[in-house]
Amino acid sequence: MNQLSDRLNRLSPSATLAMSQKSSELKAQGVDVINLSVGEPDFNTPDHIKEAAKKAVDDNFSRYSPVPGYPALRNAIVAKLKNENGLDYTATQISCANGAKQSVCNTIMALVNSGDEVIVPAPYWVSYPEMVKLADGTPVIVAAGIEQDFKITPAQLETAITPKTKAIILCSPSNPTGSVYSKEELAGLATVLAKHPQVYVIADEIYEHINYIGKHESIAQFPEIHDRVIIVNGVSKAYAMTGWRIGFIAGPEWLVKAVNKLQGQYTSGPCSVSQKAAEAAYTGTQAPVEEMRKAFERRRDLIVKLAKEIPGFEVNNPQGAFYLFPKCDSFFGKAAGDRQINNSDDLAMYLLEVGHVACVGGASFGAPECIRMSYATSDENIVEAMRRIKEALAELK
Repeated sequence: MNQLSDRLNRLSPSATLAMSQKSSELKAQGVDVINLSVGEPDFNTPDHIKEAAKKAVDDNFSRYSPVPGYPALRNAIVAKLKNENGLDYTATQISCANGAKQSVCNTIMALVNSGDEVIVPAPYWVSYPEMVKLADGTPVIVAAGIEQDFKITPAQLETAITPKTKAIILCSPSNPTGSVYSKEELAGLATVLAKHPQVYVIADEIYEHINYIGKHESIAQFPEIHDRVIIVNGVSKAYAMTGWRIGFIAGPEWLVKAVNKLQGQYTSGPCSVSQKAAEAAYTGTQAPVEEMRKAFERRRDLIVKLAKEIPGFEVNNPQGAFYLFPKCDSFFGKAAGDRQINNSDDLAMYLLEVGHVACVGGASFGAPECIRMSYATSDENIVEAMRRIKEALAELK
């Protein structure tokens, strides 16, 4: 008998985690699968960060931490926001969590009431709409296709806002598209938001340091909406620390206090040792961050070049993160033997089982005409994966 809560029954499973699991299962059976479904750097955490964690163990950082994180970490984040982004915050405006994912969810749960609308530009990260549903809110999807580089316009935003709108979730650089909003584009959105004081901005900036345009721009820089922006960030992508599980929010103090109240009732403070490692990430040398960024940029150039050589793919040039999101609907309706391709999920499964390359169909990202590939893997894997994809797609007639 199914006695699960309605809240849980409303949620969809994570498509990215499901594909990654399917890939792992095939690998365990001895199949040589190249995994382009995983959204995490393939680099190891830099040595000075690991050393800080070892020292934290020796120094007995083994007890409960304050719910919002150690003051030293929050002050390091304050300094990072000032030095890198030109933004002024205090430690009381910072709350650390078990990854940026929890930080996003904390913010939504603290802000959204039943019936509130949250604008989610599509393509979106798979969890955004599900988190809104978890809070009994209504996701309002605003689509931006490849022809506009997957970025919404001020006019689209204005049209989507209603008296029920509580927030917009903006991700730049974007998962799944790699698109990056320029300062001018963000200014246009800020001008619209300034006219609607009831609307908050959840700015997911977790891919901040993986950008290929020289400088990250935060929507929090615009004074007319600064007090309504909640920045979400963390150490997972920039410092190759996905498993350490440290994220944070920076925002108005009243909201941070609310998030602390919420987090205090269901997870408390994040891992003590991970916090000391994250502190070292923010206060130590940033050279490894730039080395990884350069590697991702080289891989971006490689995968874009190879994808453009595949007949039927429509490809843009991502300016950040480590994803390619080609439009692939030209293959819908085609078949190889008894395999019929009706949508991007079918195509992703075909590429996994026939081409032995794991990608993720775009439907779960709000863009069913596309497919997501992560190039957070070696150059050799990228070359071989694209060869396999090109060969498998050529069989579809």
